[in-house]
Amino acid sequence: MKYDVIIIGAGPGGIFSAYELVKNNKGLKVAVFEKGHRLDKRKCPIDGEKVRSCINCPTCAIMSGFGGAGAFSDGKYNITNDFGGTLYEHIGKKAALELMRYVDEINMSHGGENSKLYSTAGSDFKRICVQNRLNLLNAEVRHLGTDVNYVVLGNIYDELKDKVDFHFDTPVEDLEILDGGYRVIFKGGEAVCDKCIVSVGRSGSSWMQKICDTHKIDTCSNRVDLGVRVELPAVVFEHLTSELYESKIVYQTEKFEDNVRTFCMNPHGIVVNENTNGIITVNGHSFEDASKKTDNTNFALLVSKHFSEPFKNSNEYGESIARLSNMLGGGVIIQRFGDLMRGRRSTVKRIEESTVRPTLNATPGDLSLVLPKRILDGIIEMIYALDKIAPGTANDDTLLYGVEVKFYNMEVLLNENLETNFPGLYIIGDGSGVTHSLSHASASGVYVARHICG
Repeated sequence: MKYDVIIIGAGPGGIFSAYELVKNNKGLKVAVFEKGHRLDKRKCPIDGEKVRSCINCPTCAIMSGFGGAGAFSDGKYNITNDFGGTLYEHIGKKAALELMRYVDEINMSHGGENSKLYSTAGSDFKRICVQNRLNLLNAEVRHLGTDVNYVVLGNIYDELKDKVDFHFDTPVEDLEILDGGYRVIFKGGEAVCDKCIVSVGRSGSSWMQKICDTHKIDTCSNRVDLGVRVELPAVVFEHLTSELYESKIVYQTEKFEDNVRTFCMNPHGIVVNENTNGIITVNGHSFEDASKKTDNTNFALLVSKHFSEPFKNSNEYGESIARLSNMLGGGVIIQRFGDLMRGRRSTVKRIEESTVRPTLNATPGDLSLVLPKRILDGIIEMIYALDKIAPGTANDDTLLYGVEVKFYNMEVLLNENLETNFPGLYIIGDGSGVTHSLSHASASGVYVARHICG
């Protein structure tokens, strides 16, 4: 098989690369190779009844497939350079924002037109946060919701399926560099191309590392984010979520001066399992459909850790913490905040008697046996700080799920075109270590496609 451009990975970066390539040059022969399933075939077997926890499917339907790990997220596109990655360091802040807004226009024209755009601009909460040693980051937030996000992805796929060769359930085993092109090797075959775009996401971190090591592509270590997912009554954060939807708040701890931040806020949402390379972690979803909303809001509290010498593998550190949680709890551990502060593990009875009903079936336990003291101390400080702007956050019945880990690929050293030292080999999306969000990953795909089309 011979193509002009091969894209490895059908996450947001790969999808928007393909979209922009065929839009700007209808004559291009483009292929996308994806280890996961087609969108309509992506079904997690966990149903809460017959299957109550992860059964380690060969390909995780939540993490892989058309749409990538973001397909079943709550569909939040944060239009900002303040967080979500460092794409702007390569292409400039103005260009990055313009591309994110362009991605937003595409989403709106493919089924997301009724979703709301929130903004922190002019919000009085900025002042309230500052008064309480909290920093509210600036952003516009387009919330599609998990349900509408799925519709948007389906409409984009329907537009692309006859213009692009999609190869689903086809994990790429290796990538070879040829004289003037590239060879993509997969089980049972191979394909060659003039230019190759790699967009493997966070779940492809091990594969990306192998490719970089094999071909001497320069990289540098990246961070790992460790923490918990907080679940509490939606009314506690209603005054924030009704105006901002998602508030990215950063707190510097008094004890260690570490930064703790809120992440992925899901008003009236649910807490879910996530499987990354066989490790079960926790995440959150929310919906636009009123019938799917719950009485709870959930969000992550994360602390970033970045290692250099002598230990450089931040992801390996995060994986070891997550595996410890899996060992103790058989998966995700849940604990009441009151139990944590009293130095005791939560039990089934105490969870059942809690005023906050958990939306995820997790194992009651003790997070202090899993998370390092420094990280846990920072999270506790942050909960009390948030309690000042959202009274009720530090209630005894607030639920903490652990662990939540955000793995970031080692950062690949790229030029201003997001191109490696091999001409025509581009690394985009979260797999590059440069982007950490749906909007940044999508924008990077558009940017590279435009560069290829000239």
